[in-house]
Amino acid sequence: MSVLSYAQKIGQALMVPVAALPAAALLMGIGYWIDPDGWGANSQLAALLIKSGAAIIDNMGLLFAVGVAFGLAKDKHGSAALSGLVGFYVVTTLLSPAGVAQLQHIDISEVPAAFKKINNQFIGILIGVISAELYNRFYQVELPKALSFFSGKRLVPILVSFVMIAVSFALLYIWPHIFNALVSFGESIKDLGAVGAGIYGFFNRLLIPVGLHHALNSVFWFDVAGINDIPNFLGGAKSIAEGTATVGVTGMYQAGFFPVMMFGLPGAALAIYHCAKPNQKVQVASIMLAGALASFFTGITEPLEFSFMFVAPVLYVLHALLTGISVFIAATMHWIAGFGFSAGLVDMVLSSRNPLAVSWYMLLVQGIVFFAIYYFVFRFAINAFNLKTLGREDKAETAAPTQSNQSREERAVKFIAALGGSENFKTVDACITRLRLTLVDHHNINEDQLKALGSKGNVKLGNDGLQVILGPEAELVAEAIKAKLK
Repeated sequence: MSVLSYAQKIGQALMVPVAALPAAALLMGIGYWIDPDGWGANSQLAALLIKSGAAIIDNMGLLFAVGVAFGLAKDKHGSAALSGLVGFYVVTTLLSPAGVAQLQHIDISEVPAAFKKINNQFIGILIGVISAELYNRFYQVELPKALSFFSGKRLVPILVSFVMIAVSFALLYIWPHIFNALVSFGESIKDLGAVGAGIYGFFNRLLIPVGLHHALNSVFWFDVAGINDIPNFLGGAKSIAEGTATVGVTGMYQAGFFPVMMFGLPGAALAIYHCAKPNQKVQVASIMLAGALASFFTGITEPLEFSFMFVAPVLYVLHALLTGISVFIAATMHWIAGFGFSAGLVDMVLSSRNPLAVSWYMLLVQGIVFFAIYYFVFRFAINAFNLKTLGREDKAETAAPTQSNQSREERAVKFIAALGGSENFKTVDACITRLRLTLVDHHNINEDQLKALGSKGNVKLGNDGLQVILGPEAELVAEAIKAKLK
């Protein structure tokens, strides 16, 4: 497996723990709505909700260890998640300040500051990856009969516990250097201020075609390089009190996405519709409207982005550039809102009473401006360069909307056929919007059939990797395909 393919698998696995964030955002958002001034001090219900959400945010390192181990496991078995849990507790216990003081025979006051931050997402990801690799290597091992009870999946947590002792010993000496390097990187980005936020926004969109944006997001949104933008924002009053959040600054790696996802991309969708051939407009309208609504309300943008990403790459580069500009403007003006899932209307409403939300309503004004910018820039580029966006193909190749009268099982059978038949499959998985497949040969797929089944785009990786962009139904389709293959 190539480095790129493995990095994508890790990026996909990161979405397992990240999927818990909307729950935290919902709980804490409602809590702040109930008690916007006291942040729980004036309402028991608000306190209950805010602290319940904080229980998720405060344990993100643990969630990453468990979620990544589960997400990278070949068969997605709970034993892999248990292995990640065991590994996390072994490492964080041995490398706690008290543990380090005992191991190195020093006073606890002399323990390097790095070990006071051992419970973080970077360590969680590292442990999750190692635990998953051990699981995938040993989950089918058979021991002698006398020890047969500990064979297979039961063996892995035991192995992980011993391996993590060795990992802890190594981290005892190298973690301070890793920690200092990560902090220096985070501080260098922070020192760039709004410019750094804009650069991040640009690369966030630019990496979506290869699926590496999740790895980039973890640097800025979580505590990998000391930035931790999402948990610090969702922490609200607690983050302010602890000094981990600054009003007008915390959230700047999130805020600028709202104008793009809620307004900019719908503006692009309208431009694509207006540029379609007259006999194609009805069909294009149904696709663009569905994508625009998903982007506006939930912040799920891939159905729209993949409609022009490959047929008109120049539009996608313009989109990435405009996203960077939007993030830069919001950060410069200190217009702040945050999210637990993505930058759609739902998260904006939930975050509006967060004590760290600053002039969030100005993001709506910025969004209206970006709707116009996206519309006119896209319409001009499509016409000027004769770009073959939806409805402008030389032949009528516009993807038909998925047939709603087909059962999921019927669609799974058609997907298997379009993907080269059952003998062409190695692995089947999914993230929020994509089927992630490893095939014997991705040249055996029928892209026209996939398009007719609702694919918004197909990303080929190496000789056997394939991602099929479906939208929010991807995980359900993947499970149906797995069931048919079995």
